[in-house]
Amino acid sequence: MSDAAKSGATPLEGDGKRILMILGTPKNSSLCHALGEAYAQGARSKGHVVRQLKLGEMNYDPVLRDGYEQSQQLEPDLLEAQRQIHWAEHLVFVYPVWWGGIPALLKGFFDRTFLPGFAFKYRNRSQRWDKLLSGRTADLLVTMDTPPWYFRWIYGAPGHRQMTRTILGFSGIKTRRLAEFAPVRPSSEEQRQSWLRRAEALGVRA
Repeated sequence: MSDAAKSGATPLEGDGKRILMILGTPKNSSLCHALGEAYAQGARSKGHVVRQLKLGEMNYDPVLRDGYEQSQQLEPDLLEAQRQIHWAEHLVFVYPVWWGGIPALLKGFFDRTFLPGFAFKYRNRSQRWDKLLSGRTADLLVTMDTPPWYFRWIYGAPGHRQMTRTILGFSGIKTRRLAEFAPVRPSSEEQRQSWLRRAEALGVRA
């Protein structure tokens, strides 16, 4: 099992909220990592327990080879990820928007882990389903090169709808806040520092 899939919990978790942060970028270091660390610092300052999964350091095949027709054995890191999701009360997803949507590594993570019987369960042959991850909330910290207004009104925010509605919402996870940090490419150091402070403030209010 990779270090990325280990819990990293403190021995005494206390009464704080159980938070799992999932860094959905293949990069080893990035603005997403810095935002995630700032959020975690803010959350821990309020006594919450924050664990992290860094998808770029985990060992798993992101391709669901046969869809749902056949069972694909879960790698140890994905089994551990499912355990961490069950442990968590609140999830934090930190990722960039690429080509209008979430990175392939993050999409593959959902394909492989948010499986029938874990994230949802259809009722017999009907179109109704049970949302098996209900009771959890989520914050999304999203970086983009596209200005937020353009992404929303011109592109229709496809990546945001995919995350909040067709993945998390479908599984019963209620998105509480979606914070955009954009546009990244022309941003100044001063702007990025303000984003880090904003991410920390979001963690304080976790």
